[in-house]
Amino acid sequence: MTVRHLRTALLVLLASLALGALTSWAQGVLPEALASLANSPSGWTLLTAVLVAAARPSLVAGAVLGTLSFVSLVLGYQLGSAVRGLTYDPTLWGLVGVVAGPFVGAAAAVVGRRTAPAVLGAGALAGVLVADGIYGLSVVSSSTSPVYWTLCLLAGAALVLVVAARLRSLVGVGLLLGTAAVATAVLSGGYAVLSSISVTVS
Repeated sequence: MTVRHLRTALLVLLASLALGALTSWAQGVLPEALASLANSPSGWTLLTAVLVAAARPSLVAGAVLGTLSFVSLVLGYQLGSAVRGLTYDPTLWGLVGVVAGPFVGAAAAVVGRRTAPAVLGAGALAGVLVADGIYGLSVVSSSTSPVYWTLCLLAGAALVLVVAARLRSLVGVGLLLGTAAVATAVLSGGYAVLSSISVTVS
């Protein structure tokens, strides 16, 4: 590991902590239509993806940075909540960050690069957005605004369309759609498991 790698990891760590704290504060500031951005898996996933993509790491380094960023966002959220006088247990979502972070980071690291890895990365990130949109509109629709969840669905579809327009083969388009569909299905199942865990814990 070089000095450059350590510097990048430190920047991602500090930025993630700051943004995580900001999401806690933003919950009480954002308009109702967008409030879910500050408290949703897709919100932290997008922040993780942006931070990792900005570092332009290799695939392996992206996976490491994705884990570091996601977990740091959760810890930053806990710190931000503590400052506001609120209690938040980061255990569950910290574990989610350990599991999902490597995949989000790896996907962000390859989007926009060589065709095959970029297709897989874009499909995975689109699946996160679509799965979160479906979850929001079907599970928590009674307590949240549908606007953010609808935007998630539209953003996921837009990502697929933009990447598909750049591909020159039906095989690539099929791989993109298949990856997005698999990611959506897997994440939807994951949301169901997390929901059951949350109910059990509560």
